[in-house]
Amino acid sequence: STTRVGRALKSKKLTSRFIGPYQILERIGKVAYRIALTPSLLNLHDVFHVSQLRKYIADPSHVIEADDVQVKDNLTVETNP
Repeated sequence: STTRVGRALKSKKLTSRFIGPYQILERIGKVAYRIALTPSLLNLHDVFHVSQLRKYIADPSHVIEADDVQVKDNLTVETNP
């Protein structure tokens, strides 16, 4: 199973903006699930109430290409404005 969850903001609250899908690791009780979060979202609690989860419907228009970042030996990155 997969799910989509709200994105974390600096305030560490969830918004209605969806990201994902994420694998459901286990069911916790009758109304909560533990999901596998990416490292960038580890500041979030990994257990979500079913009211926060939505079925993922694949849509190719939702795919975003990530820029290829070149990290130098001194661990810096050159950016262009």
